[in-house]
Amino acid sequence: MTFIADFADDALRLFEDTTRRAGSVFEPSLRIGVTGLNRAGKTVFITSLIANMLARGRMTRLSAESTGRIEAAMLRPQPSDDIPRFEYEDHLAAMTGPDPVWPSSTRRISELRLSIRYQRSGLLASVLGRDGTLHLDVVDYPGEWLLDLPLLNKSWAEWSRESIGAARRPERIEHAGAFLAWAEKVDGTAPMDEAIARKGAALFATYLMDARKAGLSAISPGRFLMPGDLAGTPALTFAPLPEPDGPSGSLARLMRERYDAYRRVVVKPFFQNHFSKVDRQIVLVDALSAIDAGPQAVADLRKAMSDILDCFRHGEKSWLSPIFGRRVERLLFAATKADHVHHSQHNALQAITTALVRESIDRAAYKGARVEALALASLRATVEQTVEQGGETLNCVRGRSIETGEEVVVFPGALPDDPAAIVEASRHGQGNEGWLSEDYGFMKFAPPISAGRPGYGPPHLRLDMAAEFLFGDKLS
Repeated sequence: MTFIADFADDALRLFEDTTRRAGSVFEPSLRIGVTGLNRAGKTVFITSLIANMLARGRMTRLSAESTGRIEAAMLRPQPSDDIPRFEYEDHLAAMTGPDPVWPSSTRRISELRLSIRYQRSGLLASVLGRDGTLHLDVVDYPGEWLLDLPLLNKSWAEWSRESIGAARRPERIEHAGAFLAWAEKVDGTAPMDEAIARKGAALFATYLMDARKAGLSAISPGRFLMPGDLAGTPALTFAPLPEPDGPSGSLARLMRERYDAYRRVVVKPFFQNHFSKVDRQIVLVDALSAIDAGPQAVADLRKAMSDILDCFRHGEKSWLSPIFGRRVERLLFAATKADHVHHSQHNALQAITTALVRESIDRAAYKGARVEALALASLRATVEQTVEQGGETLNCVRGRSIETGEEVVVFPGALPDDPAAIVEASRHGQGNEGWLSEDYGFMKFAPPISAGRPGYGPPHLRLDMAAEFLFGDKLS
């Protein structure tokens, strides 16, 4: 019966999607998936992208804008009645106000629609007419929820053993000590006990939160980090066990049932309602923070991104897409916070990011998707400055300290010219000693104080290039 219900549900979603697409030939919509883990900059990217599309003075490398074919852009009601609106105005005010701050992390899913009126060119203009409209639908969601996607392909036993094994790794065991002590004593074959289950779940959640604070990324289930309305429910009252098998009525069986329920009522609907409908995808990668945290954090980031991207369907679209499911036809990997290093380091940052996700890039390209990578800053927080010191010219960046708000000049040092050096060191679990040169230092900056200019969105680095790749072809 479960299979029949799932099939019927999938068929209904397919019918609704096909109907929507059939009715949008003349005013097509494009769904952009903004993907990235916690603090990668998803909210800042969406806010700055919308602001710069509404006031396009800085979007010179978006071809439809540079050729004068974009006539207007405006916000419209989002198409999903059951999803809250992305709080664009509040986020923009936080980033660009008199005392600017970074917007708070996303705590719930939200959506925004930007409608772009433009002049068609070429053959389409002769067939459909000169006037065209593109509806751009952008969805924001907590980065922690992404970490749940790999669970769709893992049984309770697989996930349980993998999670226990991960907790025992050197970089995690200091955070997982209390949880592992509980797990090694508990008897999964004993009769189910709600008090024991709740204690295990609480210790497991504390371990995950501590691991995230330490800069680790491959952490799941994501809702243990940001439970929302699920806090205290049975769906979040489980934890992995060293021996996950148990008879009916046992603690292990209770944990398995709750893990399966979590996948069924939390993970699968999230995937179906959002990820299965993505047309284009940008993956924001905070490589600089991971590099600053050390090789173990980089290795963890590599694993998390690989696991997540395995859950997407990439490839070219065709007229059969409504039947076989929509596929991500364009995939952009973006190294965020590029303004935190000098522009002379941007190529190295882009190369390192590409190397970190090389396997995912190759898989997507093999399946027919167009894949690119770039280094960007959705909101540019620094300006560049050269400093003479000891007869040497240093390439520095200047910005507001996130701790004090005062302007500081920082020499961030140099990233390795060979991206393989970073990848190999992380793969072999090399310690922090010898990781990077002593000159290298990553500093976090606050948003800039800027009076703004009429017709210009917030300052950025290569946001217009990202827009050109993600939807520029749809404005031709």
